[in-house]
Amino acid sequence: MNRKSIRLAERRERLVVQAAAQRTALAKNLEPWRAPLALADQGVAALRYVRRRPALLVGVMLMVAVLRPKRLGRGLGLVWGAWQLGRRLLRR
Repeated sequence: MNRKSIRLAERRERLVVQAAAQRTALAKNLEPWRAPLALADQGVAALRYVRRRPALLVGVMLMVAVLRPKRLGRGLGLVWGAWQLGRRLLRR
């Protein structure tokens, strides 16, 4: 091998070691965020599920209306607010 090839091979080796160290450091820094991000991911998945099945939301609201008419207004307000928030989040 000529000198240039040897230098390139050495540089590549240093860069590979540096990249491995950076991956390890990044994994350590992101570890505390793993659980909150997993929970947020589940929430987004639930919103997408309900968004694809609007009849499910209507059915649940009808059950609420039948079982607890006094709390219907409050429940509708909460569901409507959650629905709007979910739509805004999914647009991004």
